[in-house]
Amino acid sequence: MTSNKNLVLYFTDGCHLCDDAVKLLQQTTAPYSKIDIVHDQQLVDLYGYLIPVIEDGHGNTISWPFNTEQLNDFIHT
Repeated sequence: MTSNKNLVLYFTDGCHLCDDAVKLLQQTTAPYSKIDIVHDQQLVDLYGYLIPVIEDGHGNTISWPFNTEQLNDFIHT
């Protein structure tokens, strides 16, 4: 089953948890884009201590920690 949601991964370079989130996303069939929060102070303020954060096309988010099952539930809900 694929998702029609446009997922966005908020991350920053050097974040090993973000690398883990990418690996989980790659196990799904959901398309996603990545935004490095370091380039936007508002995103740093919003997600700085929460990354990695995944947002769907409806403004819903899931932040770390999450596993494959939780990510799939988020994508397909």
